[in-house]
Amino acid sequence: MGVLLSVLLLLSLYGVGTSGGEGALVLGYYQEKCPLLEEIVRHSVERAVYREPRMAASLLRVHFHDCFVMGCDASVLLDSFDGMVSEKQAVPNLNSLRGFEVIDEIKYNLEEACPYTVSCADILAIVARDAVELRGGPRWEVWLGRRDSLKASFDGANKFIPAPNSSLEALIANFGQQGLDERDLVALSGSHTMGKARCLSFRQGIYEESTERQYDPFQRYTTFYDTLQSICPETGSDNRLASLDHVTPFEFDNHYFLNLLQGTGLLPSDNALINEDHEGVISRLVWTYASDTEAFFRDFANSVVKMGNINVLTESGGEIRRTCRFINT
Repeated sequence: MGVLLSVLLLLSLYGVGTSGGEGALVLGYYQEKCPLLEEIVRHSVERAVYREPRMAASLLRVHFHDCFVMGCDASVLLDSFDGMVSEKQAVPNLNSLRGFEVIDEIKYNLEEACPYTVSCADILAIVARDAVELRGGPRWEVWLGRRDSLKASFDGANKFIPAPNSSLEALIANFGQQGLDERDLVALSGSHTMGKARCLSFRQGIYEESTERQYDPFQRYTTFYDTLQSICPETGSDNRLASLDHVTPFEFDNHYFLNLLQGTGLLPSDNALINEDHEGVISRLVWTYASDTEAFFRDFANSVVKMGNINVLTESGGEIRRTCRFINT
Protein backbone atom coordinates (compact mmCIF):
# COMPACT_ATOMS: atom_id res chain seq x y z
CA MET A 1 0.00 0.00 0.00
CA GLY A 2 2.89 2.34 0.74
CA VAL A 3 4.23 2.02 -2.83
CA LEU A 4 0.81 2.77 -4.35
CA LEU A 5 0.30 5.85 -2.20
CA SER A 6 3.77 7.14 -3.09
CA VAL A 7 3.00 6.73 -6.80
CA LEU A 8 -0.29 8.62 -6.50
CA LEU A 9 1.39 11.49 -4.66
CA LEU A 10 4.19 11.67 -7.23
CA LEU A 11 1.75 11.76 -10.14
CA SER A 12 -0.11 14.68 -8.61
CA LEU A 13 3.18 16.57 -8.80
CA TYR A 14 3.78 15.69 -12.45
CA GLY A 15 0.32 16.57 -13.68
CA VAL A 16 -0.96 13.13 -14.62
CA GLY A 17 -4.72 13.61 -14.61
CA THR A 18 -7.34 11.52 -12.86
CA SER A 19 -10.10 12.25 -15.36
CA GLY A 20 -10.37 11.97 -19.10
CA GLY A 21 -9.21 14.82 -21.30
CA GLU A 22 -6.67 15.85 -23.84
CA GLY A 23 -3.18 14.93 -22.65
CA ALA A 24 -4.30 13.12 -19.48
CA LEU A 25 -3.64 9.53 -18.43
CA VAL A 26 -6.17 8.15 -16.00
CA LEU A 27 -6.78 5.26 -13.63
CA GLY A 28 -9.54 2.87 -14.66
CA TYR A 29 -9.48 4.11 -18.24
CA TYR A 30 -10.74 0.77 -19.64
CA GLN A 31 -12.98 -0.17 -16.72
CA GLU A 32 -16.15 0.01 -18.79
CA LYS A 33 -14.72 -0.36 -22.30
CA CYS A 34 -12.64 -3.49 -21.59
CA PRO A 35 -13.26 -4.80 -18.07
CA LEU A 36 -11.23 -7.99 -18.59
CA LEU A 37 -8.11 -6.09 -19.69
CA GLU A 38 -6.00 -6.65 -16.57
CA GLU A 39 -6.98 -10.32 -16.35
CA ILE A 40 -6.15 -11.02 -19.99
CA VAL A 41 -2.77 -9.30 -19.78
CA ARG A 42 -1.86 -10.93 -16.47
CA HIS A 43 -2.68 -14.41 -17.73
CA SER A 44 -0.43 -14.07 -20.78
CA VAL A 45 2.45 -12.55 -18.83
CA GLU A 46 2.20 -15.28 -16.19
CA ARG A 47 2.40 -17.99 -18.82
CA ALA A 48 5.34 -16.36 -20.56
CA VAL A 49 7.33 -15.71 -17.38
CA TYR A 50 6.72 -19.12 -15.84
CA ARG A 51 7.73 -20.73 -19.12
CA GLU A 52 10.92 -18.63 -19.22
CA PRO A 53 11.73 -16.54 -16.11
CA ARG A 54 14.13 -14.34 -18.10
CA MET A 55 11.16 -13.08 -20.11
CA ALA A 56 10.15 -10.80 -17.21
CA ALA A 57 13.28 -8.71 -17.71
CA SER A 58 12.79 -8.70 -21.48
CA LEU A 59 9.22 -7.41 -21.25
CA LEU A 60 10.20 -4.65 -18.81
CA ARG A 61 13.02 -3.65 -21.15
CA VAL A 62 10.65 -3.27 -24.13
CA HIS A 63 8.69 -0.64 -22.19
CA PHE A 64 11.91 1.21 -21.32
CA HIS A 65 13.21 1.16 -24.90
CA ASP A 66 9.86 2.34 -26.17
CA CYS A 67 9.57 5.30 -23.81
CA PHE A 68 13.09 6.60 -24.51
CA VAL A 69 12.37 7.02 -28.23
CA MET A 70 9.66 9.60 -29.05
CA GLY A 71 7.85 8.72 -25.81
CA CYS A 72 5.70 5.81 -24.64
CA ASP A 73 3.83 5.27 -27.90
CA ALA A 74 4.56 1.65 -28.91
CA SER A 75 6.78 2.83 -31.77
CA VAL A 76 9.27 0.10 -30.78
CA LEU A 77 6.73 -2.57 -31.76
CA LEU A 78 6.41 -1.47 -35.39
CA ASP A 79 8.02 -3.65 -38.05
CA SER A 80 9.73 -2.10 -41.06
CA PHE A 81 7.13 -1.14 -43.66
CA ASP A 82 6.81 1.00 -46.76
CA GLY A 83 10.21 2.67 -46.43
CA MET A 84 10.08 3.08 -42.64
CA VAL A 85 12.89 1.28 -40.80
CA SER A 86 11.87 -0.41 -37.57
CA GLU A 87 13.42 0.58 -34.25
CA LYS A 88 13.99 -3.16 -33.80
CA GLN A 89 16.82 -2.83 -36.34
CA ALA A 90 18.68 -0.16 -34.36
CA VAL A 91 21.94 -1.13 -32.64
CA PRO A 92 20.57 -1.20 -29.06
CA ASN A 93 17.70 -3.49 -30.12
CA LEU A 94 18.95 -5.73 -32.92
CA ASN A 95 19.39 -9.35 -31.76
CA SER A 96 18.75 -8.09 -28.24
CA LEU A 97 15.24 -6.78 -27.61
CA ARG A 98 12.73 -9.62 -27.29
CA GLY A 99 9.28 -10.56 -26.06
CA PHE A 100 7.37 -9.26 -29.08
CA GLU A 101 5.48 -12.53 -29.50
CA VAL A 102 4.09 -12.15 -25.97
CA ILE A 103 2.77 -8.70 -26.85
CA ASP A 104 1.29 -10.09 -30.08
CA GLU A 105 -0.57 -12.77 -28.13
CA ILE A 106 -1.94 -10.24 -25.65
CA LYS A 107 -3.08 -7.91 -28.42
CA TYR A 108 -4.79 -10.77 -30.26
CA ASN A 109 -6.69 -11.80 -27.13
CA LEU A 110 -7.69 -8.22 -26.38
CA GLU A 111 -8.96 -7.69 -29.92
CA GLU A 112 -11.13 -10.77 -29.44
CA ALA A 113 -12.49 -9.49 -26.12
CA CYS A 114 -12.81 -5.77 -26.89
CA PRO A 115 -11.94 -4.89 -30.51
CA TYR A 116 -10.16 -1.67 -31.39
CA THR A 117 -10.10 -0.51 -27.77
CA VAL A 118 -6.76 -1.05 -25.99
CA SER A 119 -3.62 0.61 -27.34
CA CYS A 120 -0.35 -1.27 -27.70
CA ALA A 121 1.37 1.47 -25.69
CA ASP A 122 -0.94 0.80 -22.74
CA ILE A 123 -0.34 -2.93 -23.08
CA LEU A 124 3.41 -2.34 -22.71
CA ALA A 125 2.88 -0.32 -19.52
CA ILE A 126 0.69 -2.99 -17.91
CA VAL A 127 2.98 -5.82 -19.02
CA ALA A 128 6.00 -4.11 -17.45
CA ARG A 129 4.20 -3.84 -14.10
CA ASP A 130 3.03 -7.46 -14.14
CA ALA A 131 6.44 -8.78 -15.18
CA VAL A 132 8.11 -7.04 -12.23
CA GLU A 133 5.50 -8.14 -9.72
CA LEU A 134 5.60 -11.76 -10.86
CA ARG A 135 9.32 -11.91 -10.05
CA GLY A 136 8.90 -10.54 -6.54
CA GLY A 137 8.99 -6.80 -7.25
CA PRO A 138 6.56 -4.02 -6.34
CA ARG A 139 3.10 -3.48 -7.74
CA TRP A 140 1.90 -0.04 -8.82
CA GLU A 141 -1.20 1.46 -10.40
CA VAL A 142 -0.82 1.88 -14.17
CA TRP A 143 -2.22 5.11 -15.59
CA LEU A 144 -3.74 4.54 -19.02
CA GLY A 145 -5.12 6.29 -22.08
CA ARG A 146 -2.10 6.28 -24.39
CA ARG A 147 -2.45 6.12 -28.16
CA ASP A 148 -0.09 4.38 -30.57
CA SER A 149 2.38 6.18 -32.79
CA LEU A 150 1.96 6.23 -36.57
CA LYS A 151 5.72 6.00 -37.10
CA ALA A 152 8.96 4.67 -35.68
CA SER A 153 12.36 6.33 -35.28
CA PHE A 154 15.33 4.17 -36.19
CA ASP A 155 17.67 7.14 -35.71
CA GLY A 156 16.08 7.98 -32.36
CA ALA A 157 16.60 4.44 -31.10
CA ASN A 158 20.29 4.66 -31.98
CA LYS A 159 20.58 8.07 -30.32
CA PHE A 160 18.50 8.04 -27.16
CA ILE A 161 18.71 4.52 -25.72
CA PRO A 162 21.62 4.50 -23.22
CA ALA A 163 24.64 2.47 -24.30
CA PRO A 164 25.98 -0.27 -21.95
CA ASN A 165 29.37 1.46 -21.87
CA SER A 166 27.96 4.93 -21.07
CA SER A 167 29.79 7.14 -18.61
CA LEU A 168 27.89 8.49 -15.64
CA GLU A 169 27.91 11.96 -17.19
CA ALA A 170 26.36 10.57 -20.37
CA LEU A 171 23.72 8.64 -18.41
CA ILE A 172 22.69 11.71 -16.43
CA ALA A 173 22.41 13.75 -19.64
CA ASN A 174 20.50 10.97 -21.41
CA PHE A 175 17.94 10.57 -18.63
CA GLY A 176 17.69 14.34 -18.27
CA GLN A 177 16.60 14.62 -21.91
CA GLN A 178 13.63 12.48 -20.97
CA GLY A 179 12.74 14.59 -17.93
CA LEU A 180 14.17 12.01 -15.52
CA ASP A 181 16.49 12.98 -12.67
CA GLU A 182 19.35 11.24 -10.85
CA ARG A 183 17.01 9.36 -8.51
CA ASP A 184 15.13 8.03 -11.53
CA LEU A 185 18.42 7.02 -13.14
CA VAL A 186 19.55 4.94 -10.18
CA ALA A 187 16.13 3.45 -9.44
CA LEU A 188 15.48 2.45 -13.05
CA SER A 189 19.01 1.04 -13.35
CA GLY A 190 17.80 -1.40 -10.71
CA SER A 191 15.92 -3.13 -13.55
CA HIS A 192 19.24 -4.88 -14.07
CA THR A 193 18.55 -6.93 -10.98
CA MET A 194 17.14 -9.51 -13.39
CA GLY A 195 17.87 -10.58 -16.93
CA LYS A 196 20.97 -11.18 -19.04
CA ALA A 197 23.31 -9.20 -21.29
CA ARG A 198 25.28 -10.17 -24.39
CA CYS A 199 29.07 -10.38 -24.36
CA LEU A 200 29.09 -7.55 -26.85
CA SER A 201 27.71 -5.30 -24.11
CA PHE A 202 30.41 -5.84 -21.49
CA ARG A 203 33.45 -7.52 -23.09
CA GLN A 204 35.40 -4.27 -23.17
CA GLY A 205 34.97 -3.88 -19.43
CA ILE A 206 36.46 -7.27 -18.58
CA TYR A 207 39.49 -7.01 -20.87
CA GLU A 208 40.44 -3.35 -20.64
CA GLU A 209 43.56 -2.31 -18.74
CA SER A 210 42.81 -1.93 -15.04
CA THR A 211 45.12 1.11 -14.93
CA GLU A 212 42.41 3.04 -16.75
CA ARG A 213 40.17 2.78 -13.69
CA GLN A 214 40.32 4.36 -10.28
CA TYR A 215 38.57 1.31 -8.88
CA ASP A 216 38.86 -2.02 -10.61
CA PRO A 217 36.40 -4.57 -9.23
CA PHE A 218 37.91 -7.41 -11.21
CA GLN A 219 41.24 -7.20 -9.37
CA ARG A 220 39.37 -7.93 -6.15
CA TYR A 221 37.02 -10.55 -7.53
CA THR A 222 39.14 -12.76 -9.73
CA THR A 223 36.58 -15.60 -9.70
CA PHE A 224 33.94 -13.28 -11.11
CA TYR A 225 36.43 -11.98 -13.65
CA ASP A 226 37.50 -15.49 -14.70
CA THR A 227 33.89 -16.62 -15.05
CA LEU A 228 33.05 -13.75 -17.36
CA GLN A 229 36.13 -14.37 -19.50
CA SER A 230 35.19 -18.05 -19.80
CA ILE A 231 31.75 -17.03 -21.05
CA CYS A 232 33.07 -14.31 -23.33
CA PRO A 233 36.40 -14.96 -25.07
CA GLU A 234 38.31 -11.89 -26.17
CA THR A 235 37.06 -12.29 -29.74
CA GLY A 236 33.85 -13.72 -31.14
CA SER A 237 30.83 -15.09 -29.27
CA ASP A 238 29.15 -11.67 -29.17
CA ASN A 239 25.75 -13.14 -28.44
CA ARG A 240 26.67 -15.34 -25.50
CA LEU A 241 24.86 -14.28 -22.34
CA ALA A 242 25.78 -13.52 -18.74
CA SER A 243 23.44 -12.64 -15.89
CA LEU A 244 23.18 -8.97 -15.01
CA ASP A 245 22.81 -10.06 -11.38
CA HIS A 246 24.91 -13.14 -10.81
CA VAL A 247 23.32 -13.86 -7.40
CA THR A 248 19.55 -13.85 -8.11
CA PRO A 249 19.29 -13.37 -11.88
CA PHE A 250 15.56 -14.11 -12.16
CA GLU A 251 14.28 -12.26 -9.10
CA PHE A 252 13.39 -8.59 -8.78
CA ASP A 253 15.24 -7.60 -5.61
CA ASN A 254 18.00 -5.23 -4.51
CA HIS A 255 20.97 -7.55 -5.19
CA TYR A 256 21.95 -5.43 -8.18
CA PHE A 257 22.98 -2.65 -5.81
CA LEU A 258 24.78 -5.03 -3.47
CA ASN A 259 26.70 -6.31 -6.48
CA LEU A 260 27.77 -2.78 -7.42
CA LEU A 261 29.13 -2.17 -3.93
CA GLN A 262 30.96 -5.51 -4.01
CA GLY A 263 32.51 -4.77 -7.40
CA THR A 264 30.54 -7.36 -9.35
CA GLY A 265 28.33 -5.23 -11.56
CA LEU A 266 28.29 -6.50 -15.12
CA LEU A 267 27.92 -3.55 -17.49
CA PRO A 268 30.34 -0.62 -17.56
CA SER A 269 27.31 1.70 -17.27
CA ASP A 270 26.28 -0.14 -14.08
CA ASN A 271 29.68 0.17 -12.49
CA ALA A 272 29.80 3.86 -13.44
CA LEU A 273 27.11 4.54 -10.82
CA ILE A 274 29.55 3.76 -8.03
CA ASN A 275 32.98 4.11 -9.68
CA GLU A 276 32.45 7.65 -10.98
CA ASP A 277 30.49 9.08 -8.07
CA HIS A 278 32.26 8.01 -4.88
CA GLU A 279 30.60 10.47 -2.50
CA GLY A 280 27.82 12.06 -4.52
CA VAL A 281 24.04 11.78 -4.70
CA ILE A 282 24.12 8.74 -6.96
CA SER A 283 26.47 6.68 -4.81
CA ARG A 284 24.37 7.52 -1.75
CA LEU A 285 21.29 6.23 -3.56
CA VAL A 286 23.13 3.01 -4.43
CA TRP A 287 23.99 2.55 -0.75
CA THR A 288 20.39 3.31 0.26
CA TYR A 289 18.88 0.79 -2.13
CA ALA A 290 21.47 -1.84 -1.23
CA SER A 291 20.46 -1.59 2.43
CA ASP A 292 16.72 -0.91 2.08
CA THR A 293 14.67 -3.00 -0.35
CA GLU A 294 11.48 -1.10 0.50
CA ALA A 295 13.10 2.22 -0.45
CA PHE A 296 14.24 0.75 -3.78
CA PHE A 297 10.81 -0.71 -4.54
CA ARG A 298 9.09 2.59 -3.69
CA ASP A 299 11.42 4.70 -5.83
CA PHE A 300 11.42 2.22 -8.70
CA ALA A 301 7.61 2.25 -8.83
CA ASN A 302 7.59 6.05 -8.77
CA SER A 303 10.21 6.30 -11.50
CA VAL A 304 8.70 3.73 -13.86
CA VAL A 305 5.32 5.49 -13.65
CA LYS A 306 7.05 8.81 -14.31
CA MET A 307 8.87 7.25 -17.27
CA GLY A 308 5.57 5.87 -18.55
CA ASN A 309 4.28 9.43 -18.94
CA ILE A 310 7.07 10.58 -21.31
CA ASN A 311 5.58 12.30 -24.38
CA VAL A 312 2.46 10.14 -24.43
CA LEU A 313 -0.01 10.44 -27.27
CA THR A 314 -3.62 10.77 -26.16
CA GLU A 315 -7.03 11.33 -27.74
CA SER A 316 -6.43 12.44 -31.35
CA GLY A 317 -2.63 12.34 -31.04
CA GLY A 318 -2.31 8.78 -32.29
CA GLU A 319 -4.34 5.66 -33.02
CA ILE A 320 -5.26 2.32 -31.47
CA ARG A 321 -3.56 -0.23 -33.68
CA ARG A 322 -5.39 -3.40 -34.58
CA THR A 323 -2.04 -5.20 -34.59
CA CYS A 324 0.96 -3.87 -32.75
CA ARG A 325 3.41 -4.47 -35.60
CA PHE A 326 1.75 -2.22 -38.19
CA ILE A 327 -0.20 1.01 -38.32
CA ASN A 328 -3.85 0.75 -39.33
CA THR A 329 -4.62 0.96 -43.05
